[in-house]
Amino acid sequence: MTDHILTLLTLLPLIGGIIVVGVKDKQLARRFALGFSFLSLALTHALWKSFDAANGGLQFVERADWIPSLGVQYFVGVDGLGLLMVLLTAIVVPMALLVSGRVSERVQLYHGLVLFLQAGLFGTFTALNFFHWFMFWELSLIPAFFLVRLWGGPQRAPAATQFFIYTMVGSVAMLLAFLAIFLATSKPGVAGVFDFIELGKLAARGELNPALVSKLGWFDLTGRQLATVIFGGVLLGFAVKVPLMPFHTWLPATYAEAPSPVTMLLTGVMSKMGVYGFLRILLPIFPEQIQWLRTPLLGLAVVTIVFSACAAFAQRDLKRMLAYSSINHLGYCLLGVFAVATAGVNVVAPAVEKAAALNGVLLQMFNHGLTAATLFMFMGFLEQRSGGLRGLHDFGGLRKIAPVFCGLMGIALFSSLGLPGLNGFVGEFLIFKGVFPLAPWAASLSVIGILVTAIFILTILQRVFNGPLNEKWSKFPDLTPGEIGLLLIPIALMFVLGLYPRLVLDVINPTAVQMVEQLKF
Repeated sequence: MTDHILTLLTLLPLIGGIIVVGVKDKQLARRFALGFSFLSLALTHALWKSFDAANGGLQFVERADWIPSLGVQYFVGVDGLGLLMVLLTAIVVPMALLVSGRVSERVQLYHGLVLFLQAGLFGTFTALNFFHWFMFWELSLIPAFFLVRLWGGPQRAPAATQFFIYTMVGSVAMLLAFLAIFLATSKPGVAGVFDFIELGKLAARGELNPALVSKLGWFDLTGRQLATVIFGGVLLGFAVKVPLMPFHTWLPATYAEAPSPVTMLLTGVMSKMGVYGFLRILLPIFPEQIQWLRTPLLGLAVVTIVFSACAAFAQRDLKRMLAYSSINHLGYCLLGVFAVATAGVNVVAPAVEKAAALNGVLLQMFNHGLTAATLFMFMGFLEQRSGGLRGLHDFGGLRKIAPVFCGLMGIALFSSLGLPGLNGFVGEFLIFKGVFPLAPWAASLSVIGILVTAIFILTILQRVFNGPLNEKWSKFPDLTPGEIGLLLIPIALMFVLGLYPRLVLDVINPTAVQMVEQLKF
């Protein structure tokens, strides 16, 4: 049953998108799209149940020669990291489709693009050869651009264009870097290496840098300098996607102008592609470069955490506040990744602390995706009820007339804050638990971000839900039974993962431990 499950999982939404685009009836197109997304969720559940949690290596591997002359193989597989991201994708996509009922124009195209985006995400999180991994990486960009450009708000055109240009520049830089690696690893009669796993082994054996010098030798650069230049190209591609400051300026406008269901996909899953790239590609292939540059990289992570929290506090548009909050939370993931690259000379048990940090990063990726998608779902409900208003000062006292709405959204906000007992707490705790011994200065400064996050989230609760009721909203409707039903699963998961994180940690910990063991330091 699991022989070709990853291929089937990727093809299912791709085929579904083609079928949905060709359906004439709008309601039938919606049902088909939901059906294919739930089939993907069921298949992912089977994948999760069949996964050997004690094995931190790759599983469900499929490998076949595709273009042997170019060293291109069809190579897919998942470990704890890939499986967790596949599960997150399978959960968030149907959530977004279920709240896409207000889309009334080009319904078939909209739902088809969402399924194409899901196929690109599945492929990105399972492909292990750069050639077809990059195809999926770009496949996710194209439908996301059109979803923002065709169904977004008044400023959708410049927002979508900025999003496309930023991510495309990053993709081009990454493509050029991997072409250089391909040329450097080629031998007479033997194609270069595109295989992520093999490139990681070359880097671990110290063979990659000498190959770069002997085959490329640009401008008399040393091996260290040349590898750093190529590392910079790959770093740019992932830094834009996360985003790492100062490559973040596309995100607030894109999240604010995109329809709320599309923003759920952007923040819930697409933003995790960048962090996934740091873990799957940058850390194994360029460990020395990350270690050499760890201080400025840690500094950028701290800036991303603190400045994005301050920027969120300064906003008056609720969507923009949550957009900057998303940057803040992903900054913690990058803090953990960069801290793992430190030698930990004066740390009592560096391997244990690094494993804790990586466990926290993986858990934070999943928890943030779930929580952020749920918060933007609430934003969609709020915009529907207010005629598109979403200003911090547009509301007030909503708790008195919509207690269920405010109560459930309050849970999601406290999850984002990292309240103990909810899912957001465990990932951040493990990240700081690992980072404090490895990079105490970075961890100490990053705590400022937690304090500012608490301030702006409490500000949202005070301004929107509490205080005197704005008479304009005296007939503000509470959540319907159908909307409550949509929210019950993500809200329940916030409590389950907050109280019993072992449900996920048992799956990802062997992978985190193996990643630490594979590092050269």
